[in-house]
Amino acid sequence: MAQTIIGLNDAKAVKRWSANLAVDTIRQGFFTGKMMGGEASMLPITVKTDLEAGAGDAVTYDLSVQLRQRPAVGSEKLAGREEALRFFSDKIVIDKMRHGVNTGDSMTQKRTLHQLRDVAKARLRDYWAALFDELFMVYLSGARGANDDFITGLDTSTDPTFSINAVTAPDTNHVMYGDGTTKATLTSAGKMTLALIEKVQAKAAMMTGIDKKGAKIQPIPVGGRPKYVLLLSPWARYDLKIASGTNTWLDIQKALTAAVGENSPIFSGALGDYSGTVLQEHSNVIRFTDYGAGSNVAAARCLFLGAQAGAIAFGMKGSGMRFDWFEEMDDRGEEPVVTTKTVFGIKKSRFNSQDYGLLAVDVAAAQPY
Repeated sequence: MAQTIIGLNDAKAVKRWSANLAVDTIRQGFFTGKMMGGEASMLPITVKTDLEAGAGDAVTYDLSVQLRQRPAVGSEKLAGREEALRFFSDKIVIDKMRHGVNTGDSMTQKRTLHQLRDVAKARLRDYWAALFDELFMVYLSGARGANDDFITGLDTSTDPTFSINAVTAPDTNHVMYGDGTTKATLTSAGKMTLALIEKVQAKAAMMTGIDKKGAKIQPIPVGGRPKYVLLLSPWARYDLKIASGTNTWLDIQKALTAAVGENSPIFSGALGDYSGTVLQEHSNVIRFTDYGAGSNVAAARCLFLGAQAGAIAFGMKGSGMRFDWFEEMDDRGEEPVVTTKTVFGIKKSRFNSQDYGLLAVDVAAAQPY
């Protein structure tokens, strides 16, 4: 019986594996799978598609500022008092990133070529999904932190990964602390609590009332109701659960199951829903070891996210896909090598030198075991 084989370097194989890798990577990632959507979706991460079909390595996008001038009243003349439209701009830059797998020489090959493709795709899918999550966490947090299990280096100023878009620390209007008001005044008692979540929600609701330069954090519309996402480290989640007590934590979980629009991606895998804030957990939440007066308090930067807090842009012009897949033989045909490439950029949204769509919530979060 004849067998159809799509061999090494076959154009059909390249296209198929490029497409499969893109789909699997996006689905696998925490941010790309749950928090990402087009501008109409109003999810925390916005996909900028301007560069996918056109030329260029950067896309600029604007924030239209609310009108604030008082109205003309009674016989007052409006002519000459009209208010000008105001816009603030942000820019995201894209560049290529590549990674590959060398499957070893012929004496180490115990699998067929097609099985090796499966294994390579699975490992590369995991790699790219992990890298995307890591980059989103660093850019949204505005810090690399002390996480020792990251792919990227500890110093964003020397790691080329962060040369595409700058990592920018949160401005003072967009960072809160478990206790105290600065990094140096956070104590080991300043852990994540429900009272702190209430305080963060109150700040988010009053952003424009406190500082007219700041833009209000827009909620994520879910089933006609406004929602926010609070991204917790596992250690901050532990502190919150212990402090809340068993019954309260059960109520938070029950609220999630009864939520309107629970099929929204922001609810997928969530811990619970507290007062309109969906609680999510991720081990990549940025950790620090040098908070407090003695620079010895372990801390985590939890993220309170609204709509369009960050952005990602892809730029695979011509391929019609977000990843390219290459197969070639090294060492004179002895070693099959799979190389993948994608062109993209990730950054936190910032307008008028201020963060937009999120608050950094720095809390004491020590290892509980």
